[in-house]
Amino acid sequence: MRDRPGVGLHGCGIRGFLYLVTEGVDRPALTIDLTGPAPDRPDGAVLDAPGTALVPVRGPDDELDSEPPDTELRRSDVDAYGRSERMRALVRTLYDPIYRHWFRAEWEGLEHIPREGGALLIANHAAAIPSDAPVIMHGIEIELGRPVYGLAENLFRALPVVGTLWSRAGGVAAHPDNAYRLLHDDKQLVLVFPEGAKATGKLYRDRYKLHRFGRGGFVEIAMRSGVPIVPIAVMGAEESMPMLWKSPRIAKLLNIPYFPITANQLVLGPVLGAVGYFPAKFRLRVLPPVHLAAEPDQERYSRSKVMDASERIREQVQEALYEMLRARRSVWFG
Repeated sequence: MRDRPGVGLHGCGIRGFLYLVTEGVDRPALTIDLTGPAPDRPDGAVLDAPGTALVPVRGPDDELDSEPPDTELRRSDVDAYGRSERMRALVRTLYDPIYRHWFRAEWEGLEHIPREGGALLIANHAAAIPSDAPVIMHGIEIELGRPVYGLAENLFRALPVVGTLWSRAGGVAAHPDNAYRLLHDDKQLVLVFPEGAKATGKLYRDRYKLHRFGRGGFVEIAMRSGVPIVPIAVMGAEESMPMLWKSPRIAKLLNIPYFPITANQLVLGPVLGAVGYFPAKFRLRVLPPVHLAAEPDQERYSRSKVMDASERIREQVQEALYEMLRARRSVWFG
């Protein structure tokens, strides 16, 4: 039988199948149908095993009469980071009235944000449930037509439903690898808040006093990616949801950074106050980009240079906030 590869199989169908697999006979691909009678083979040979037939496997170019001719595969618009442009379009439609009529956001210095190429946007952070991130992302997307990816703590990702919606709307887990790929490989705009949860967890009496910008990780990732840092000073978020008190015990029980008691909850109730912001006037000032004198893609960067640049940028944002606050006439009307 080994010397006659063109002859059909006789005897047990299973043994014949094993023979094809193990002996490497050069034949058309076959499958075994154990349900019907044994029809005549195309080459005239008949399979002897009762109730067994060899059926040719359909090739990729074979036409199927049962399938409609215009069948199209469903294509998802979700990118490698979980962002969906359809979801972003829906979010923009729903959020635009809040942006324009509730927060009445106004920008200065939008010309400092690059129209192409990667850039790391950094800003001061505020509100018990942050209101600044959606304002910045929405404003840049509608004003400049560029998508913005917001880096945030993994806490959002872990929340059921909320984590998925957050990801589809452009949120990305705050990890150096994600930031590098977005900035260096994909040439995108990335938004990060260097103060982290310390900023959103501060009480109202400490408003507009910036915390230290972490360990300067945002500076190092900008150096490694070879992109500029664009600082943004945000005024108005502090008053949109001011925190009056926080419970460390409840926060520890729920495994969250802080558990806030806000003025919104006292005025609007515990449920509505958790999602309803006060109509504080937002002003956003984009400062000139900071170009770091460092070669990209280095294994290590000078810690002193990283921290000096981080502190210098923090001072620039702090000074811009003080200047904006001195010129503000009203929390609600700007």
